[in-house]
Amino acid sequence: MEQLSSLDLGIFGGYIVILIVIAWLVSKEKKGHQKNANDYFMASNSLPWWAIGSSLIAANISAEQIIGMSGSGYAIGLAIASYEWMAAITLLIVGKYFLPIFLKQKIYTMPQFLEKRYDNRVRTTLAVFWLGVYVFVNLTSVLWLGALAINTITGVDMGYGLLFLAVLSITYSLYGGLKAIAFTDIIQVVVLVCGGLLLTYLSLDLLAEGNGVLAGFSVLLEKSPEKFDMILSTDNPHYMSLPGISVLVGGMWVMNLSYWGFNQYIIQRTLAAKNLAEAQKGIVFASFLKLLMPIIVVLPGIAAFSLAPGLEPADKAYPELMNLMPSGIKGLIFAALVAAIVSSLGSMSNSISTIFTMDIYANYAKDKDDKHYLMVGRLISILAMLIAVICAKPLLGNLDQAFQYIQEFTGFFTPGIVALFLAGMFWKHATANGALFSAIGSAVFSFVLKISVPWLPFIDRVGVVFLACVATIIIVSKIENRAQDSWVTNLNYKTSKGYNLSTVAVVCILGALYTTWW
Repeated sequence: MEQLSSLDLGIFGGYIVILIVIAWLVSKEKKGHQKNANDYFMASNSLPWWAIGSSLIAANISAEQIIGMSGSGYAIGLAIASYEWMAAITLLIVGKYFLPIFLKQKIYTMPQFLEKRYDNRVRTTLAVFWLGVYVFVNLTSVLWLGALAINTITGVDMGYGLLFLAVLSITYSLYGGLKAIAFTDIIQVVVLVCGGLLLTYLSLDLLAEGNGVLAGFSVLLEKSPEKFDMILSTDNPHYMSLPGISVLVGGMWVMNLSYWGFNQYIIQRTLAAKNLAEAQKGIVFASFLKLLMPIIVVLPGIAAFSLAPGLEPADKAYPELMNLMPSGIKGLIFAALVAAIVSSLGSMSNSISTIFTMDIYANYAKDKDDKHYLMVGRLISILAMLIAVICAKPLLGNLDQAFQYIQEFTGFFTPGIVALFLAGMFWKHATANGALFSAIGSAVFSFVLKISVPWLPFIDRVGVVFLACVATIIIVSKIENRAQDSWVTNLNYKTSKGYNLSTVAVVCILGALYTTWW
């Protein structure tokens, strides 16, 4: 680790020790209480709002966000921040309209909800799909980008970096499960936000040659005004990634609803809340944190475009900035980066074990005791991490912008998933066969459009495929004509005054941002 000073290593080592100690203390059960499946997978349904909000952001902001979005900021500019800012509104929609349904059903997993609404075929199909995506797309991308950052900053071999991240995430999350992850995420988010803001501040100050952050921002605006276009024009070389105004009104809504509303390793925190009110407070907290994220993950990439031009691949932007930081500061920012990575890895591995154990294994090994299910869940966490370590380089070793790759891949499947969930929650005529046709049709429609209409931006393609999947569900369900009692008719979607005021505030802030950087 020749590029990190002794002070940097001391700060980073102290963070690792604190993380593991807190995880161990949180994981300890009261005397006489044996840890059960609900404790491990759902944190005993005891999470308070501040733990939920922190954990939502810690699970979301990882290597593919910090490294990947900084790389996209370097290559594209502020327009990539739409993923973050639109997520703030998406979270509030999820909190108001989705959580009341999920919490009333008292579910562990998203596939479990699908069985309650449709049937076991839909549950198993989607469970297998999510396991594949989490292991071969999410885990691998976070591991690879994290190892890339460690390699750039410290010179440590990529293979050792992969192993270090995998072992660290398993060490702090394997015993305590979701409770250990959620409560340590509070520390992770504090370190992440403070370290990220510090890097942004110092990068802008460096651009201004010591004249402060505002002067540095003015230099950026003067040197790279094209990087501050939120809505890209058709002649922009990155239009295919972020196609103009349709970013605000098209397929990105589908991507966001899928990620924040139906993604197990994200939504699991809210399912483990003390109650609905507490879950909604956590959602509001996370929404405001999302407004802050582009300052931490996108602005540094834009700054790097001026400070270190010509980087290849673009995903080296964030690590390159860190190497410009003074001793001590670099250690804190490095700790923040690793905090984000291991938090997401721990969350993903826990969700993989939850889905496999509760949605697949428990169907074939019924009537086992909680101790048996806990053993299976922990073994699956280790196995999933091992597979991801092995597959990371073959899958991601030659990519320039990993964040865009992840969006493109998941865009093949998310339209059908969103369509079948929305229909299942809000349309009583939706049938299991309609849901299955939607899930399969999503991949088919996406592939056909990608081959036959290659000039169509993938976000627009997501929107078109979503409409096709909705039509598929309607047609198949109408043919079958099997109406069922809807569980949403008796639900109260009324939210607190604080929730409503927060929604207005978020919308106004976003309106101001897009008006300024249009």
